[in-house]
Order: sequence, then structure tokens, then C-alpha cells
Amino acid sequence: MNRLSADRSEPRSRRVLERGSPRTLVAYLLLAFAVLCWAGNFVVGRSLRFDVPPVAFTFWRWTVALLVLLPFSMVRWRQQCSAVRRSWRVIALLALLASVVQHIAIFWGLTRTSATSASLLNSTSPIFIVLISTVFLKERFNLFSTIGILISLVGVSVIVSQGEFDAIRHVDMNSGDLSVLVGTLGWAGYTVCLRWRPPELLDVEFLGLIAAFSVVMLTPLYIWEMAAGKSMHANASSLVGISYVGLVASVIAYIAWNRGVARVGAPTAAPFMYLMLLFTPVLSMIFLHERVHFYHVLGAGLILGGIYLSTGMTRRRRVELAGH
Repeated sequence: MNRLSADRSEPRSRRVLERGSPRTLVAYLLLAFAVLCWAGNFVVGRSLRFDVPPVAFTFWRWTVALLVLLPFSMVRWRQQCSAVRRSWRVIALLALLASVVQHIAIFWGLTRTSATSASLLNSTSPIFIVLISTVFLKERFNLFSTIGILISLVGVSVIVSQGEFDAIRHVDMNSGDLSVLVGTLGWAGYTVCLRWRPPELLDVEFLGLIAAFSVVMLTPLYIWEMAAGKSMHANASSLVGISYVGLVASVIAYIAWNRGVARVGAPTAAPFMYLMLLFTPVLSMIFLHERVHFYHVLGAGLILGGIYLSTGMTRRRRVELAGH
């Protein structure tokens, strides 16, 4: 009997009870907490845009994460040294996409756009994942995916142009938004490439390796940024902000997310990422005094609708086919 048949054969009351069990509720809280921590990235990055340059922000974020993860990872690294040597190119690629491409682009974008706009644009990552999978892995588009991508792109255009579609022609006016989209593309590439991660490495030591490779890659860029006259202002705000993104957003949130996913499964956990569209505007209004405009709401609605069509409808159709 397959999993789908087993699920259908269980009494409905039992399935509902399992969804509402304390263990499941704890998992939901862990998932929501992780997304809340990640939403704080945009607020912190925006608030420190005058004190910490983008490369410095990314470098110290991963340095803090590495220092935290190192004591828990070194023993496993030695035990799995053959897997590390065999997979170092994949790990290096993942680190390049996750840190150099994603975080530098997003932190640079936050110097030129609001945290609210950045978080909404960042929510388009599922669309980029579909596009990358189609172009490089030859996965097929279906009608819903095509329509969904087009709708989401309209939503991106609404946010980038701030509701003024004539402004799309003036790309320099929206360079921050475009930079955030580059970072989102980096995260999508990272997500797709995760299929090649070494299975021997558990989450903590794998994240530790990502942090280590990231620090190595970011060091020459950090030196170049300082040589260009862009240095970090070491004050209480910048130190607290870097500690937050390095410890809370990069380590604690990651662990909370993984534990939540382990309890309820990836399909159930995935929609929790959409809480970013709620958490970031609320945090931005509280801490940055940003205003949520109508074009934010319209763009977010279009992006969410497009994501549902391109991913949710496809997944639902596969389930229906599996049931026949």
C-alpha cells in the first residue's frame, strides 16, 4: 500500500488529531519563528545601511555563524573528510550562490530600496526555482507554470515601478530592487543545486562548511571594499545587528526550520515562507517607520497568485494523478 492510500484509509478524526497535536503545533511555531528571524534580516540590513557596507555585512554575518558552528562541526568534518574532498566543488558553488551572490546583492539593494519592497521581491524565489529547473535541468513547463510566472512577473513590475509603469524604463531609479532580484536568483540557484549536496553531512556540519567556504570567498572582496574606502562603523547598533544576522538568522533560525520540517514535512512547511510577506512589513513599520503602499499590496497579491499557479497547482495535479 502506498503512502497516499494509507493516508486515505486512516480515519479522518485521527488525521485531524495528528494535525492539532502538541508536537505538530510546536513544529508550526518553530517554522513561524524561523521565518520571523529571516524577516528581521531585511529590517536589520536596511537600518544599518549607513554603518555597514554590503560586503562587510555579509563577511561578518558568515564569520559569526562559522565561529558558532565550528565547535559542533570539526569532529564530523574529520570523520567525513573523504566526502568533503569529493564534494568541495559543490560546496563551493553553494557557498558562492548563498553568500556572495545572494547576501551581497540583497544587502546592497537594501541601501537603495525599502525593507518592505525587498522582502516582497524576495518572495519570488519559487518562480526563479521553476525557471532555473526548466532551463538547466530540462524540467517541463506546464500551462499553470507559464501563467503563474507571467502573473508573478507583473507583480514584480508593480513593485519595482511603485505602481508607475512608465518608471520601468528608468532602470537606475530601481537599482536597489533589481539588486534584490539578483540576490533572489542566487537563492533560487542555491536551492536547485542542493540536490547535489553530500548526503553524508548532517545539517549543522553542512552549514558550517557553507560558512567556512563563504568566509574564504568573501575575504578578498572585503579587503577590496575597505581599500575602496568603505569601512564598517563599529558601534553598538552595528555589532548587535551583525550578531543578530550571524547567530539568530543564520544559525538558530536554520535549526528551527530544519526541526519543523522534520516534524511536518517539506510540503507542509513550504507555505510558512509566505509569512515573510506579513512579518517584514509589520517589522518595517514598527522599527523603520516604513509605510505599506497600495502597490505593495497589489504586487504581493500578484506574486502570491503566480506562485500558487506555478507550484501549488502543479503539485496538486500530481497528487490527483497519483491517486488514480
